[in-house]
Amino acid sequence: MAMVRIRVALPDRPGSLGAVASAIGFAGGDIRGLVVLSSEGGRGIDDITVAFPGSDPQDLVNVLSAVGGVEVISVTPVV
Repeated sequence: MAMVRIRVALPDRPGSLGAVASAIGFAGGDIRGLVVLSSEGGRGIDDITVAFPGSDPQDLVNVLSAVGGVEVISVTPVV
C-alpha cells in the first residue's frame, strides 16, 4: 500500500468530514491520520494521511473532488 497526505478544503458544517471519510473508503483508502489545520470563514482545511492500494492516488483525488464543496489542495507522498 502507498501512503499520501492529502490537504483538503471543505465546508465547515456537520457531515462534511464524514462525506470525505466515506469517499476515501469508497476509493479503497484507509485513513491513518487527520489534522484539522484551520476552520474559519465557513471553510475547514484538513490534512488527511491515507493508505491506499497501488501507487497512483489519482482515483482517490477524483473521488474526493466529486464530493460537494471539497477541494483537494495538495497530495504529498508519505515515506
